[in-house]
Amino acid sequence: MTRLRRASGLTAALLALLLTTAAAPPAPPSAAELRAQVLTLTAPEMEGRGSGTPGGERAARYIAAELARIGLQPGGDAGSFFEEFSVGETTRAGAGSRLAPARPSAQALAVGQAWTPHGGSTPGRVSGELVFVGHDDYAGVDVRGRIALALVEEPGAAARTSRLEKLIAARRAGAQALLIVEDTLPTVAATGAPVALLSASVTRAGADALLAAGGKTVGGLARGATGARVDLDVDLARAPIRAVNVIGVLPGADPALAREAVVIGAHYDHLGREGGAVYPGADDNASGTALVLGLARSFAAARPPRTLVFILFAGEELGLLGSSHHVGQPSPVPIERTVAMLNFDMVGRLDGRSLLVGGVETGAGFRALVEAAGQGLGLDLDLRGAGGGASDHSRFHAAGVPVLFFHSGTHADYHQPSDTAEKIDVAGMARIADLGTRVANRIAEGPRPVFAQGPSSGRRSMRAERAAPAERPGGAFLGVAADGRAGWDGVRLGSVIPGSAAEKAGLRAGDVLVRLADAGLNGFADLRAQLDRRQPGETVRLVYLREGLDHATSVTLDARP
Repeated sequence: MTRLRRASGLTAALLALLLTTAAAPPAPPSAAELRAQVLTLTAPEMEGRGSGTPGGERAARYIAAELARIGLQPGGDAGSFFEEFSVGETTRAGAGSRLAPARPSAQALAVGQAWTPHGGSTPGRVSGELVFVGHDDYAGVDVRGRIALALVEEPGAAARTSRLEKLIAARRAGAQALLIVEDTLPTVAATGAPVALLSASVTRAGADALLAAGGKTVGGLARGATGARVDLDVDLARAPIRAVNVIGVLPGADPALAREAVVIGAHYDHLGREGGAVYPGADDNASGTALVLGLARSFAAARPPRTLVFILFAGEELGLLGSSHHVGQPSPVPIERTVAMLNFDMVGRLDGRSLLVGGVETGAGFRALVEAAGQGLGLDLDLRGAGGGASDHSRFHAAGVPVLFFHSGTHADYHQPSDTAEKIDVAGMARIADLGTRVANRIAEGPRPVFAQGPSSGRRSMRAERAAPAERPGGAFLGVAADGRAGWDGVRLGSVIPGSAAEKAGLRAGDVLVRLADAGLNGFADLRAQLDRRQPGETVRLVYLREGLDHATSVTLDARP
C-alpha cells in the first residue's frame, strides 16, 4: 500500500510539473508558411514523392535544404541529413538473356528493342516449338513441352485478359514458356509479379523474325503449331532500391537534459505515380511534413532544454519501412534516451471536425498535458489511449517510447490523385501546429514521461480507420493494403487486416491479386473500382498468386468502415 501511495504521488508530481512549465512555447508556424510548404511538396516535379523514385529524392533534398536553412544539425549517416535504407529491389535483363530462332548462326533479337524478359519470369533456358494460341485460346491446342505464343489484348477489348492471366493459362496448359506479342514492350520492372514459368514479351517485328524461316508472320498465323523453333534464355539482374529518412537535430540548451531527446516526425513519402496519374498526397502527408518543418523553424529560435530530433520518414506507405529502420539502429540519440515521439500524419483536413490525438495513455500525464495544451485553441480533441496503429509512431511505441499521434481524419480523396493542395485547411493546420508546439515544448522541458503500454488499438489500427490503402470509405470492403513497392501488374498485398474478409479467405501479405469476379486486376485502382461496384455480403471469386503459383478462392465482402 505504501508503494502504491508513493507511485500515485510521483505521478501527480510529474503531472504538475508538466502542466506548470514556466517558459512560454515558441511562436508556432503561420498558416501562410504551412501553405507554402504544402504547395512546394505537392509541386509537379515532386511526382507524388514515391519512395525510391526521382520525385521522392527531390523531396528529400528539399527537406534537407530546409533543415539546413533553419540551422539544424545533420542527424543522418556520415554527417549528412540522410539516413539511407532499402525499400525493395529493381529488376533488369541480365547479360545472359537471349531470344533467337533455334538454328545454327541465327541472329538473336535485341534485348529491350525486339523483346524483353518479364521481371517475374522463372530464370533459365528452354528450347522448343512455337505454338500460336491467339489471344488466349488453348482449346484443342497442345502446348505441353512447347513455347506458347499469344497476342496481347487490344486496349478497350471486352473481357480483357491480363498478362498475369495469360501466364497462368499457359502454365496450366503445360507450356514450357510464354511469349506475348505486344506493340510496345513493357519494362522488366513493370512485369515483376512472379509466375512459375519462363516468359517474355516480343514485338510484332521480333515475332515475325522468329517465324521467318517458315515463311510465316504473326498476321497470317492460325492457332496451333507454327513449325518454328526458338531458344529462350531468361537472365535477371536485381539491384536494391534505396530511400532516405531526413533527420535534423536541435541540441538541447540544458546540459543536464540535452542527452535526452524528443522526436518530432512525419512521413514525407506518398504513392508517386501509377500509370499516367500522379498522387500528390497533399494531406497524406505533405500536411504533416509541412507542420514538422514549421515546428523545426519555431523551436530553432527558442532552443528548449532537451534535444529535439526532427525526422521526416520515407517508406511509410510501403509498410513503415523508414521508421522501422530508424528504430532498429537509431541515431543520433539512442532509443533509451528518447523520452517521447510526436507523429503528425494527415493533419490537413480539420475543416471543423475533431482532431484525433492518439497515445495519451502511453506516457504518464499525457492525457492531462494534451487537454491543458489545447485550451483556447478552438480544437475539439478526440483523445485515444492506444499507441499502436499503421503509422510511424507505432514503431517507437513498440520500442518502449511514449508517443502522441495527431490526425485530422479521413476523406474521399485519401490515396487518390484528387488529394491536392487547394483542399488543405491551412487555418486548421495552424491550430494543430499551435497544439503541437505547446505539447512538444512542455515535454522538452519537463520531467521525463514514464512509459506505459496503453490499451490495445483494437482490431483496426488508428490509421487503418482511415481505410486500407486499396480502398475508400463506404461500400464493399476486402480488408487489404496494397504494397506500393510492387509497381507491376496485379495487386501485391502489403498487409491483410485481422478479422477481415481477406483474412477469412486465406489471403496473406505478399500474395498478388489477379482477378476479382469478372475483372482482371492490373493495379490497386482496378481493385478499388471493382469494390466500388460490389455490395457488402456479396460473395465473389478471387484469383491470386502465391510464390509463383495461382490459387482461387471465394470471398464474402465486408461493409467498409
